[in-house]
Amino acid sequence: MSTTADPLATLGTLAGVSDSVDSVRKAVDRVYGHRVMRRRSNEVTSEAALRGARGSAALSGADWALEEVRRRTDFSGGDGDDQAPAVGAALRLTAEAGQLLSIWRQSPLRVLARLHLVAAAEHGDAVGRPRTAGEPVDEPLIELPLPAADEVAGRLEGLAQLVIGGTSAPALVSAAVVHGELLALRPFGSHNGLVARAAERVVLVGSGLDPKSICPAEVGHAELGRAAYLAALEGYVSGTPEGMAAWIAHCGKAVELGVRESTAVCEALQRGAA
Repeated sequence: MSTTADPLATLGTLAGVSDSVDSVRKAVDRVYGHRVMRRRSNEVTSEAALRGARGSAALSGADWALEEVRRRTDFSGGDGDDQAPAVGAALRLTAEAGQLLSIWRQSPLRVLARLHLVAAAEHGDAVGRPRTAGEPVDEPLIELPLPAADEVAGRLEGLAQLVIGGTSAPALVSAAVVHGELLALRPFGSHNGLVARAAERVVLVGSGLDPKSICPAEVGHAELGRAAYLAALEGYVSGTPEGMAAWIAHCGKAVELGVRESTAVCEALQRGAA
């Protein structure tokens, strides 16, 4: 992370980023203006949460049909389905993220620790805290070089200071950087992808861009596909202006696809079909 006063703000001036920010803002405004949102926004929020959790789990290797996620009540994996725990973790994170909005700006590292604890749903010294030197990381779908524990600690502290100090960067840029940084660092021993996407959601909602949490970027990330997701992440990790801009644009497309999903939900509710 840069040590300048507001490094995120400069990203908004990169080629293509401003266009992405404007496009996302217009898309979000359109779905918030849908007539269904005036009286049934809670239903749209609930459906967005379910679909977002399904999308996040899919990117972590548990690509279940939406109706299967809706139907199932046991996500322990006790029936031999080794994908079930990832789906359960995604659902728990989606529910928990909304409870942590007021804490994020004051103590982002505390929120990240809580998200990991909720995702892991287990006890042990390695849960709910960043990894230390020599501890393994179980994140098989992300094969980028793993930063050392001391680098992770320093970059997490830098990220926390940016969040606490505030930034003039657009919400999309801030959310994309939080998401990308957590994926690049993989600060926890497991569930880093799920935590990173939940943190992106916290930023998008807490910033006021999507206050009712009806624009599930996780849906868009899943729809764009794992290959495109990882390719865009490589751009972020490169640290080049072009790579960073490509990652932010990718996140913008994901939000817009989440908007499209919730617009379809609004239309279905309006027709009485959902």
